[in-house]
Amino acid sequence: MGPLSPRDAAMSPAAERVMARADALAAISETPDGLTRVYLSTQHLQANQLIGEWMRQAGMTVWQDSVGNICGRYEGQQEGAQAVLLGSHLDTVRNAGRYDGMLGVLAAIEVVDSLHQQGVHLAQAIEIVGFCDEEGTRFGITLLGSRGITGTWPQGWLEKADASGISVAQAMTLVGLDPARVLHAARRQEDFSAYLELHIEQGPCLEQETLALGVVQAINGARRLNCRFTGEAGHAGTVPMHHRRDALAAAAEWMVIIENATRQQGGNLVATVGELRCLPGAVNVIPGEVQLSLDIRGPQDAPLDRLLNELLEHAQAIASRRNLDFSAEEFYRIAATPCDIHLQNVLGEAVTSVQGRSLSLPSGAGHDAIAIAERWPVGMLFVRCKGGVSHHPAESVMAEDVALAIEAFSRAVIQLADRVTPAPAYIARS
Repeated sequence: MGPLSPRDAAMSPAAERVMARADALAAISETPDGLTRVYLSTQHLQANQLIGEWMRQAGMTVWQDSVGNICGRYEGQQEGAQAVLLGSHLDTVRNAGRYDGMLGVLAAIEVVDSLHQQGVHLAQAIEIVGFCDEEGTRFGITLLGSRGITGTWPQGWLEKADASGISVAQAMTLVGLDPARVLHAARRQEDFSAYLELHIEQGPCLEQETLALGVVQAINGARRLNCRFTGEAGHAGTVPMHHRRDALAAAAEWMVIIENATRQQGGNLVATVGELRCLPGAVNVIPGEVQLSLDIRGPQDAPLDRLLNELLEHAQAIASRRNLDFSAEEFYRIAATPCDIHLQNVLGEAVTSVQGRSLSLPSGAGHDAIAIAERWPVGMLFVRCKGGVSHHPAESVMAEDVALAIEAFSRAVIQLADRVTPAPAYIARS
């Protein structure tokens, strides 16, 4: 089979069904004027019910697990066979778009539905999971659903409370889940041979390359720091320029270095100063202190840490030359999550087969694959989104792109699931 023609892509019933179902899911929201659906809400359970019904129509056995994930299984040629796991999340940020997370679940259902309509069962089973909470909108903790599957809920999660003071444990009880059974959601390592996730890119790279699809090489690691330059405030009119200890001038110099040094490093590294606070903050006072944030991300940890060390050395040098003090405190760190090379190759071949060529790119946003990669090999397929806009009502995809995505995803899933794999020898990342 060659690449899908634009005409065939435009006429794909599967893609049109996904678009319509995304609209139906978007109507399940706690707010009438924007999509918001959070963990253990009435809307969460309604979305699970609807997804479960679509799974059943596709020939799957369906259940809701002990943390609130909606799960479906399409059996292999032999009952109880190992499975390829597909999925993404069904929760949203506040005032969200309708494709972040949901597109991956809906496209996975189409893959299974096509097999079901043909009466085809593969050597491995296929399971789909609609994860219950990836965004962390309600309780401020992320990946609850995927960490349920891996059995890695931290001890204190049940006590975490939402803005109304309701704890996770209380919220679970209110919807009929038993907090004491959280670990029952955990799956055995031998249950799955691999995990694939289809997701909108949430960035502009595919659009700039005029490509519908791309293959994720890694989910970026990240480091976040609160930084501070401390100098001396003074009268803006009376302190000569060569006597000044201007904290803002130092911060500005460093910000330019951050931009230039990160560009020179390449390797898909990015760095952002997103917050800046100048004290005392008066028009006629030399800034004596500047507080600023630093967020750096990249698909590999070693280059990321080298960049961080280089940037901090630059800051110290600037402070020393200007007779200032500099300090930095790291408050967030997450390791890069590399996607499995074999799965990248399988997805890359499938993408090339439907659109002529493939593009490898990192994910700057986090995904459920971060947690799943601690137990199983993971691969991700990205779908172009208009303007790279996400986490916003303007989030948009084209039905033609969705058709290509379903076709490529199907080819990859069938290639993986149509062979028996030995007991997993996968070594999870630390």
